[in-house]
Amino acid sequence: MAPLDHWRLCDELSVIQAALLIVGADPSGCESSSNRPEVGYDAAKTALMNAIIGKRLRANVAYDYVEGEDGEWTRGKPDWHRTTIVVEDLRAWLKSRGISTGFFFPEPQAAPDFLSKSHENFSSKLAAAIQAWKAVAADPELRHGKSVKQALMVWLRQHASEYGLTKEDGSPNEQGIDDVAKVANWDTKGGAPRTPGKNNPPTPLPH
Repeated sequence: MAPLDHWRLCDELSVIQAALLIVGADPSGCESSSNRPEVGYDAAKTALMNAIIGKRLRANVAYDYVEGEDGEWTRGKPDWHRTTIVVEDLRAWLKSRGISTGFFFPEPQAAPDFLSKSHENFSSKLAAAIQAWKAVAADPELRHGKSVKQALMVWLRQHASEYGLTKEDGSPNEQGIDDVAKVANWDTKGGAPRTPGKNNPPTPLPH
């Protein structure tokens, strides 16, 4: 993992740590004032402090305590090094401020590369089955008045040339299309097409 990725293990962060991560800095080496980034950090910290003080961002606020001349201790200012924020609350607050990129919004993992023709073990029929499944499952109109397998075969005929499902003359290879449709078909009970709207898609494929 990259150094910043270890901070994704934390479900709570101090205000100082959160501000540093918002601007892409590693809190491990920047929590002392002399090492903090010059660009963005002050603004991020100020925004977090104001949101907490204004009760727009939930936090477990820790305070400094000051001893008075009479020996009594009174609560002083918030200690932003010890004040913590739950990461999920922080993420929701960032979204409310129009921020949806950066450390707290990691990029989703790329699709499996087995669907790429450049993969050394690429299978055109496997790719065809998966893409047909995704297309027909996502669009009820493609299943209107058809069984699931019929809808899959229509889609596969339309995209036959993309997945090597054609004969030498360029016409669809019906046997190959039927084979792929059998793999992608989640409604194996057969029978007449169901009433439109009731032919629900299957449980999504695992990521």
